[in-house]
Amino acid sequence: MELKTALTSQIVRNQVREVGINPNYWYPVAWANQLQPGKILPVTIWQENIAVFRDESGKLHALEDVCPHRGVALHKGNVTGCNLACGYHGWEFNGSGECVKIPYLPESQKLPRAAVRSYPVQEKYNLIWVFPGEISLASSQQPPEIKEFDRQDEWLMVPVSAHFQAHFSMCNENTMDVFHGYLHRGLQGWFDPVLTSLKETENSVCAEYNVSYQGRMAKFLGLSDRADEVTTLPISIQYRYPHYYTSLQGVSTLYLMRLPISPTESRSFAYFFFKVRLPRWLLQPLQPALQFLLPRFLLLKFLAQDIEMVESEQQTYLKNPQRRYVEINPAIIAVQRLIIRQYEQFKQNSLSTTENSTTSQNGIVEGVSQNPS
Repeated sequence: MELKTALTSQIVRNQVREVGINPNYWYPVAWANQLQPGKILPVTIWQENIAVFRDESGKLHALEDVCPHRGVALHKGNVTGCNLACGYHGWEFNGSGECVKIPYLPESQKLPRAAVRSYPVQEKYNLIWVFPGEISLASSQQPPEIKEFDRQDEWLMVPVSAHFQAHFSMCNENTMDVFHGYLHRGLQGWFDPVLTSLKETENSVCAEYNVSYQGRMAKFLGLSDRADEVTTLPISIQYRYPHYYTSLQGVSTLYLMRLPISPTESRSFAYFFFKVRLPRWLLQPLQPALQFLLPRFLLLKFLAQDIEMVESEQQTYLKNPQRRYVEINPAIIAVQRLIIRQYEQFKQNSLSTTENSTTSQNGIVEGVSQNPS
Protein backbone atom coordinates (compact mmCIF):
# COMPACT_ATOMS: atom_id res chain seq x y z
CA MET A 1 0.00 0.00 0.00
CA GLU A 2 1.38 3.37 -1.05
CA LEU A 3 1.34 5.98 1.73
CA LYS A 4 1.55 9.75 1.63
CA THR A 5 5.03 11.20 2.09
CA ALA A 6 3.98 14.63 3.36
CA LEU A 7 5.57 15.61 6.68
CA THR A 8 2.52 16.37 8.79
CA SER A 9 1.95 16.38 12.52
CA GLN A 10 0.83 13.07 14.07
CA ILE A 11 0.63 11.86 17.65
CA VAL A 12 3.05 9.10 18.62
CA ARG A 13 1.27 5.96 19.88
CA ASN A 14 2.82 5.39 23.30
CA GLN A 15 1.38 1.88 23.20
CA VAL A 16 4.34 0.92 21.02
CA ARG A 17 6.69 1.44 24.00
CA GLU A 18 4.96 -1.34 25.93
CA VAL A 19 4.35 -4.09 23.36
CA GLY A 20 6.35 -7.29 23.14
CA ILE A 21 7.66 -9.11 20.11
CA ASN A 22 6.20 -11.60 17.71
CA PRO A 23 8.45 -14.57 18.60
CA ASN A 24 7.67 -16.49 15.41
CA TYR A 25 10.77 -15.16 13.68
CA TRP A 26 14.48 -15.98 13.85
CA TYR A 27 16.44 -13.65 16.13
CA PRO A 28 20.25 -13.29 16.24
CA VAL A 29 21.82 -13.80 19.65
CA ALA A 30 25.61 -13.83 19.07
CA TRP A 31 28.45 -13.96 16.57
CA ALA A 32 28.94 -17.64 15.81
CA ASN A 33 32.75 -17.55 15.86
CA GLN A 34 32.67 -16.36 19.47
CA LEU A 35 31.15 -19.62 20.72
CA GLN A 36 33.68 -22.44 20.64
CA PRO A 37 32.95 -26.20 21.04
CA GLY A 38 32.35 -27.11 24.66
CA LYS A 39 31.28 -23.57 25.61
CA ILE A 40 27.95 -22.14 26.84
CA LEU A 41 26.52 -18.68 26.17
CA PRO A 42 23.63 -17.17 28.16
CA VAL A 43 21.34 -15.03 25.97
CA THR A 44 17.94 -13.40 26.36
CA ILE A 45 15.21 -12.96 23.75
CA TRP A 46 12.43 -10.75 25.06
CA GLN A 47 12.76 -11.82 28.72
CA GLU A 48 13.28 -15.50 27.89
CA ASN A 49 16.63 -16.67 29.23
CA ILE A 50 18.26 -19.24 26.98
CA ALA A 51 21.48 -21.23 27.29
CA VAL A 52 23.07 -21.68 23.88
CA PHE A 53 25.87 -24.23 23.78
CA ARG A 54 28.07 -25.81 21.19
CA ASP A 55 28.67 -29.47 21.99
CA GLU A 56 32.06 -31.09 21.65
CA SER A 57 31.32 -32.07 18.04
CA GLY A 58 30.56 -28.41 17.18
CA LYS A 59 26.78 -28.71 16.92
CA LEU A 60 24.64 -25.90 18.32
CA HIS A 61 21.84 -26.38 20.87
CA ALA A 62 19.57 -23.94 22.71
CA LEU A 63 17.79 -24.76 25.98
CA GLU A 64 15.76 -22.73 28.42
CA ASP A 65 18.30 -21.45 30.93
CA VAL A 66 16.84 -23.16 33.97
CA CYS A 67 17.39 -26.62 35.41
CA PRO A 68 14.04 -28.36 36.12
CA HIS A 69 15.55 -29.86 39.26
CA ARG A 70 16.27 -26.80 41.43
CA GLY A 71 15.97 -23.88 39.05
CA VAL A 72 19.66 -23.14 38.70
CA ALA A 73 20.73 -21.40 35.49
CA LEU A 74 22.04 -24.03 33.10
CA HIS A 75 24.67 -21.72 31.63
CA LYS A 76 26.52 -22.07 34.95
CA GLY A 77 27.13 -25.73 34.11
CA ASN A 78 29.38 -27.39 31.58
CA VAL A 79 29.22 -29.27 28.29
CA THR A 80 29.71 -33.02 28.50
CA GLY A 81 29.94 -34.61 25.08
CA CYS A 82 26.66 -33.69 23.37
CA ASN A 83 24.89 -32.77 26.63
CA LEU A 84 24.66 -29.81 28.96
CA ALA A 85 25.29 -30.65 32.63
CA CYS A 86 23.82 -28.47 35.38
CA GLY A 87 26.58 -27.05 37.56
CA TYR A 88 24.72 -27.82 40.80
CA HIS A 89 24.09 -31.57 40.75
CA GLY A 90 25.38 -32.59 37.34
CA TRP A 91 22.04 -33.54 35.80
CA GLU A 92 22.62 -33.80 32.06
CA PHE A 93 20.26 -32.65 29.32
CA ASN A 94 20.54 -33.43 25.63
CA GLY A 95 19.84 -30.97 22.79
CA SER A 96 16.13 -31.83 22.93
CA GLY A 97 15.98 -30.83 26.60
CA GLU A 98 15.54 -34.36 27.97
CA CYS A 99 17.28 -35.40 31.17
CA VAL A 100 19.53 -38.26 30.08
CA LYS A 101 21.79 -38.73 33.09
CA ILE A 102 21.97 -38.09 36.84
CA PRO A 103 25.52 -38.89 37.99
CA TYR A 104 24.59 -40.17 41.47
CA LEU A 105 21.95 -42.61 40.24
CA PRO A 106 22.81 -46.15 39.10
CA GLU A 107 22.49 -46.62 35.34
CA SER A 108 19.75 -49.18 35.83
CA GLN A 109 17.49 -46.78 37.73
CA LYS A 110 14.76 -45.05 35.75
CA LEU A 111 15.29 -41.30 35.43
CA PRO A 112 12.63 -38.81 36.59
CA ARG A 113 10.52 -37.17 33.91
CA ALA A 114 12.49 -33.94 34.00
CA ALA A 115 12.86 -31.89 30.84
CA VAL A 116 13.63 -28.35 29.80
CA ARG A 117 12.35 -26.46 26.78
CA SER A 118 14.54 -26.59 23.68
CA TYR A 119 14.58 -24.00 20.91
CA PRO A 120 15.32 -24.29 17.18
CA VAL A 121 18.80 -22.89 16.59
CA GLN A 122 21.00 -22.45 13.52
CA GLU A 123 24.23 -20.85 12.39
CA LYS A 124 24.13 -18.61 9.33
CA TYR A 125 26.21 -15.64 8.19
CA ASN A 126 28.50 -16.12 11.20
CA LEU A 127 25.50 -15.44 13.46
CA ILE A 128 23.71 -17.75 15.87
CA TRP A 129 19.95 -17.55 15.31
CA VAL A 130 17.30 -18.78 17.75
CA PHE A 131 13.58 -19.21 17.06
CA PRO A 132 11.70 -18.47 20.33
CA GLY A 133 8.19 -19.03 18.95
CA GLU A 134 6.08 -22.02 17.97
CA ILE A 135 8.50 -24.78 16.95
CA SER A 136 6.27 -25.99 14.12
CA LEU A 137 6.62 -22.57 12.42
CA ALA A 138 10.42 -22.44 12.50
CA SER A 139 10.91 -24.22 9.18
CA SER A 140 8.57 -21.85 7.35
CA GLN A 141 10.61 -18.83 8.43
CA GLN A 142 14.25 -18.06 7.70
CA PRO A 143 16.76 -15.40 8.71
CA PRO A 144 17.02 -12.54 6.21
CA GLU A 145 19.04 -13.31 3.10
CA ILE A 146 22.39 -11.51 2.98
CA LYS A 147 23.36 -11.94 -0.66
CA GLU A 148 26.60 -9.92 -0.42
CA PHE A 149 27.97 -12.19 2.30
CA ASP A 150 29.40 -14.64 -0.24
CA ARG A 151 30.63 -11.87 -2.56
CA GLN A 152 33.29 -10.33 -0.38
CA ASP A 153 35.66 -10.12 -3.32
CA GLU A 154 33.35 -7.37 -4.59
CA TRP A 155 32.27 -5.77 -1.30
CA LEU A 156 34.04 -4.68 1.85
CA MET A 157 32.11 -6.32 4.70
CA VAL A 158 32.19 -4.69 8.14
CA PRO A 159 30.36 -6.37 11.06
CA VAL A 160 29.18 -4.11 13.89
CA SER A 161 27.12 -4.80 17.01
CA ALA A 162 25.43 -2.42 19.42
CA HIS A 163 23.75 -2.46 22.82
CA PHE A 164 20.91 -0.07 23.71
CA GLN A 165 19.27 0.48 27.08
CA ALA A 166 15.98 1.10 25.32
CA HIS A 167 12.85 -0.57 23.97
CA PHE A 168 13.34 -2.06 20.52
CA SER A 169 10.70 0.24 19.00
CA MET A 170 12.88 3.27 19.73
CA CYS A 171 15.87 1.56 18.12
CA ASN A 172 13.81 0.66 15.06
CA GLU A 173 12.53 4.19 14.67
CA ASN A 174 16.08 5.50 14.84
CA THR A 175 17.05 3.24 11.92
CA MET A 176 14.09 4.39 9.81
CA ASP A 177 14.58 8.07 10.69
CA VAL A 178 16.84 9.58 8.03
CA PHE A 179 15.93 13.07 9.25
CA HIS A 180 18.27 12.75 12.22
CA GLY A 181 21.31 13.41 10.01
CA TYR A 182 21.53 16.69 11.95
CA LEU A 183 22.80 14.67 14.91
CA HIS A 184 25.80 13.47 12.88
CA ARG A 185 26.68 16.80 11.24
CA GLY A 186 30.08 16.85 12.97
CA LEU A 187 30.98 13.48 11.43
CA GLN A 188 30.36 14.43 7.79
CA GLY A 189 26.93 12.85 7.93
CA TRP A 190 24.13 13.26 5.42
CA PHE A 191 21.94 16.34 5.07
CA ASP A 192 18.86 17.75 3.28
CA PRO A 193 16.85 14.47 3.36
CA VAL A 194 13.60 14.23 1.38
CA LEU A 195 11.10 11.40 1.79
CA THR A 196 10.12 10.44 -1.76
CA SER A 197 8.23 7.14 -1.35
CA LEU A 198 6.60 5.16 1.43
CA LYS A 199 4.99 1.73 1.17
CA GLU A 200 3.49 -0.52 3.83
CA THR A 201 2.52 -4.21 3.77
CA GLU A 202 1.39 -6.64 6.44
CA ASN A 203 5.01 -7.41 7.36
CA SER A 204 7.10 -4.53 6.09
CA VAL A 205 7.60 -0.80 5.69
CA CYS A 206 9.73 0.54 2.82
CA ALA A 207 10.78 4.17 2.68
CA GLU A 208 12.87 5.89 0.03
CA TYR A 209 14.69 9.15 0.65
CA ASN A 210 16.99 11.44 -1.27
CA VAL A 211 19.97 12.45 0.86
CA SER A 212 23.03 14.63 0.24
CA TYR A 213 26.67 13.99 1.17
CA GLN A 214 29.89 15.98 1.20
CA GLY A 215 33.41 15.59 2.61
CA ARG A 216 36.48 13.33 2.61
CA MET A 217 34.61 10.30 3.91
CA ALA A 218 31.97 10.66 1.19
CA LYS A 219 34.75 10.63 -1.40
CA PHE A 220 36.42 7.56 0.14
CA LEU A 221 33.15 5.62 0.11
CA GLY A 222 32.49 6.58 -3.49
CA LEU A 223 29.59 8.90 -2.74
CA SER A 224 31.23 11.75 -4.63
CA ASP A 225 34.25 12.36 -6.87
CA ARG A 226 35.48 15.32 -4.85
CA ALA A 227 35.37 16.07 -1.13
CA ASP A 228 34.12 19.62 -1.68
CA GLU A 229 31.18 18.73 -3.92
CA VAL A 230 27.66 17.82 -2.83
CA THR A 231 26.21 14.58 -4.12
CA THR A 232 22.53 13.62 -3.74
CA LEU A 233 21.63 9.94 -3.87
CA PRO A 234 18.52 7.84 -3.21
CA ILE A 235 18.53 5.57 -0.17
CA SER A 236 16.03 2.75 0.44
CA ILE A 237 15.24 1.60 3.98
CA GLN A 238 13.16 -1.55 4.43
CA TYR A 239 11.89 -2.72 7.78
CA ARG A 240 11.05 -6.35 7.18
CA TYR A 241 9.82 -7.31 10.61
CA PRO A 242 11.81 -7.80 12.78
CA HIS A 243 14.98 -6.76 10.87
CA TYR A 244 16.23 -4.03 8.50
CA TYR A 245 17.75 -3.80 5.04
CA THR A 246 19.13 -0.54 3.65
CA SER A 247 20.58 0.19 0.23
CA LEU A 248 22.39 3.28 -1.04
CA GLN A 249 22.29 2.97 -4.86
CA GLY A 250 25.02 0.38 -5.33
CA VAL A 251 27.44 2.22 -3.05
CA SER A 252 26.64 0.46 0.22
CA THR A 253 24.13 -1.85 1.85
CA LEU A 254 23.27 -2.50 5.47
CA TYR A 255 21.65 -5.54 7.06
CA LEU A 256 20.63 -4.76 10.62
CA MET A 257 19.28 -7.61 12.73
CA ARG A 258 17.47 -6.67 15.94
CA LEU A 259 17.52 -8.60 19.23
CA PRO A 260 14.85 -7.33 21.68
CA ILE A 261 15.97 -8.31 25.19
CA SER A 262 13.49 -6.60 27.52
CA PRO A 263 11.20 -3.54 27.61
CA THR A 264 14.28 -1.41 28.28
CA GLU A 265 17.11 -3.28 26.54
CA SER A 266 17.94 -4.19 22.94
CA ARG A 267 20.89 -5.33 20.84
CA SER A 268 21.67 -5.25 17.17
CA PHE A 269 23.97 -7.18 14.87
CA ALA A 270 24.77 -5.47 11.61
CA TYR A 271 26.68 -6.06 8.41
CA PHE A 272 27.79 -3.05 6.39
CA PHE A 273 28.87 -3.68 2.80
CA PHE A 274 30.81 -0.97 0.98
CA LYS A 275 31.83 -0.60 -2.66
CA VAL A 276 35.25 0.86 -1.91
CA ARG A 277 37.09 2.41 -4.84
CA LEU A 278 40.08 0.09 -4.71
CA PRO A 279 41.23 -2.62 -7.14
CA ARG A 280 40.10 -6.10 -6.13
CA TRP A 281 43.68 -7.32 -5.80
CA LEU A 282 44.34 -4.52 -3.30
CA LEU A 283 41.02 -4.65 -1.45
CA GLN A 284 41.32 -8.27 -0.31
CA PRO A 285 44.60 -7.93 1.62
CA LEU A 286 43.41 -4.62 3.07
CA GLN A 287 40.07 -5.99 4.28
CA PRO A 288 41.21 -6.91 7.84
CA ALA A 289 42.67 -3.44 8.39
CA LEU A 290 39.62 -1.68 6.94
CA GLN A 291 37.28 -3.87 8.99
CA PHE A 292 39.11 -2.65 12.08
CA LEU A 293 39.55 1.00 11.13
CA LEU A 294 36.10 1.81 9.68
CA PRO A 295 34.14 0.87 12.83
CA ARG A 296 36.65 2.46 15.16
CA PHE A 297 37.04 5.79 13.38
CA LEU A 298 33.65 6.15 11.69
CA LEU A 299 30.78 3.71 12.27
CA LEU A 300 31.06 3.44 16.05
CA LYS A 301 31.17 7.22 16.36
CA PHE A 302 27.87 7.50 14.49
CA LEU A 303 26.50 4.65 16.59
CA ALA A 304 27.54 6.24 19.89
CA GLN A 305 25.58 9.37 19.03
CA ASP A 306 22.51 7.30 18.13
CA ILE A 307 22.74 5.27 21.34
CA GLU A 308 22.94 8.45 23.43
CA MET A 309 19.78 9.88 21.84
CA VAL A 310 17.76 6.63 21.95
CA GLU A 311 18.66 5.97 25.59
CA SER A 312 17.73 9.55 26.49
CA GLU A 313 14.37 8.99 24.81
CA GLN A 314 13.85 5.82 26.88
CA GLN A 315 14.72 7.49 30.16
CA THR A 316 12.32 10.36 29.50
CA TYR A 317 9.56 7.92 28.64
CA LEU A 318 10.08 5.97 31.87
CA LYS A 319 9.77 9.14 33.93
CA ASN A 320 6.40 9.98 32.39
CA PRO A 321 4.79 7.29 30.17
CA GLN A 322 1.68 9.46 29.77
CA ARG A 323 3.51 12.32 28.08
CA ARG A 324 2.41 12.75 24.47
CA TYR A 325 4.84 13.31 21.60
CA VAL A 326 4.45 14.68 18.10
CA GLU A 327 5.97 13.06 14.98
CA ILE A 328 5.91 14.42 11.42
CA ASN A 329 7.67 11.59 9.55
CA PRO A 330 4.97 9.17 8.30
CA ALA A 331 7.59 6.40 7.98
CA ILE A 332 8.01 6.40 11.77
CA ILE A 333 4.26 6.12 12.29
CA ALA A 334 4.17 3.21 9.80
CA VAL A 335 6.93 1.40 11.72
CA GLN A 336 4.96 1.85 14.94
CA ARG A 337 1.84 0.42 13.33
CA LEU A 338 3.78 -2.60 12.11
CA ILE A 339 5.34 -3.32 15.52
CA ILE A 340 1.96 -3.11 17.24
CA ARG A 341 0.25 -5.15 14.52
CA GLN A 342 2.79 -7.98 14.70
CA TYR A 343 2.48 -8.23 18.47
CA GLU A 344 -1.33 -8.11 18.41
CA GLN A 345 -1.46 -10.78 15.69
CA PHE A 346 0.78 -13.04 17.74
CA LYS A 347 -1.35 -12.54 20.87
CA GLN A 348 -4.55 -13.19 18.93
CA ASN A 349 -3.16 -16.36 17.33
CA SER A 350 -1.93 -17.57 20.72
CA LEU A 351 -5.37 -16.96 22.22
CA SER A 352 -7.08 -18.83 19.37
CA THR A 353 -4.71 -21.78 19.79
CA THR A 354 -5.39 -21.90 23.52
CA GLU A 355 -9.16 -21.74 23.02
CA ASN A 356 -9.06 -24.50 20.39
CA SER A 357 -6.96 -26.67 22.67
CA THR A 358 -9.36 -26.13 25.58
CA THR A 359 -12.38 -26.91 23.39
CA SER A 360 -10.72 -30.08 22.13
CA GLN A 361 -9.87 -31.23 25.65
CA ASN A 362 -13.41 -30.50 26.87
CA GLY A 363 -14.84 -32.48 23.97
CA ILE A 364 -12.75 -35.51 24.88
CA VAL A 365 -13.81 -35.33 28.51
CA GLU A 366 -17.47 -34.95 27.59
CA GLY A 367 -17.25 -37.84 25.13
CA VAL A 368 -15.82 -40.12 27.79
CA SER A 369 -18.39 -39.08 30.39
CA GLN A 370 -21.27 -39.75 28.02
CA ASN A 371 -20.02 -43.20 27.09
CA PRO A 372 -20.22 -45.45 30.18
CA SER A 373 -18.61 -48.35 28.36
